[in-house]
Amino acid sequence: MFNSFKTAALSGLVALGTLAAVPAQADSIYLGFGNNHDRRVGVYTGDDEDGFRRDRNWRRCSPDRALDKAERMGLHRVRIVDVNRRVVKVAGRQYGDRVVVVFANERGCPVIYR
Repeated sequence: MFNSFKTAALSGLVALGTLAAVPAQADSIYLGFGNNHDRRVGVYTGDDEDGFRRDRNWRRCSPDRALDKAERMGLHRVRIVDVNRRVVKVAGRQYGDRVVVVFANERGCPVIYR
């Protein structure tokens, strides 16, 4: 009888040890047992963001993102010339010359033509 109780207690401790080793941050789950400064005990599931993900709007090359990238490339007084489903055309000035930069309408706004 004592041997089966000892086996059950040992298996329970092993189960708690494996539960503590699970990477809880990936699932935004917090299992708190307190520490020296905070003695609260509880379970927290972090679903506070209402389903909004910041990277959802960055799948395509938006005109604003193309303007920002053109300004970082050194163009001044940039403006959108044309937007269609494949490309975003931006015109501006660089070193006194008129320059047109064509971006692909993909993630990251790769430069097609300059």
